[in-house]
Amino acid sequence: MYKAYVFDAYGTVFDVHSVMKKIHQFFPEQGPTISQQWRDRQIHYFLVRQVMGEYRPFTDITRWALLDALANSDVSVKPDVVEELMEEYQHLSPYDEVSSLADEHPDKTFTIFSNGTNSMLEPLLKNTNLTETFNLLSADDVKVYKPHPEAYQYAQEKLGVKKEEVLFFSSNPWDIAGAASYGFHTAWVNRKQDKWPELGIEPTHIIDNLMNIPE
Repeated sequence: MYKAYVFDAYGTVFDVHSVMKKIHQFFPEQGPTISQQWRDRQIHYFLVRQVMGEYRPFTDITRWALLDALANSDVSVKPDVVEELMEEYQHLSPYDEVSSLADEHPDKTFTIFSNGTNSMLEPLLKNTNLTETFNLLSADDVKVYKPHPEAYQYAQEKLGVKKEEVLFFSSNPWDIAGAASYGFHTAWVNRKQDKWPELGIEPTHIIDNLMNIPE
């Protein structure tokens, strides 16, 4: 039986591409391209920093990724625009079913475990009225990004349960692979009906969204 239900934040609970609306205000017609580059670079940059052993907070990673996404899109950018776009990360839209999780599963305790810093995640939960739905753990507390095993170990210790009692949800295959390798049960949230990559590791569950929580 699962005793801890743990969720990645970005791309799993919150739609990172909801920033496109704000991007479009400044750069019409370039929202999808800039948003995708921002996210791709964000993931790439923190993985590079992890391999280098040179940790920097996710706020720094996110800003660097944004700056490079904008530069690569050949747009003229003012500092106040960068600040507004960074601020938008505290107002990401949760996926539709997230608001009903607590009501649908009153017997379960849900925790977000993210590479994002508390300074990014706490306002996000508050702004989306999800503070009561999720407890919060940040890899920034131990300065080790997921998918490093030490990150998942930190989460397990804070949760106070055995590895096999954790069900970890993520839309990111690299995160699912890391959690599964550590020993968590996993649920890959495959909203786009993608093929699971050949990583030599399989998720415990594959689900379309968070509507039905595996038991």
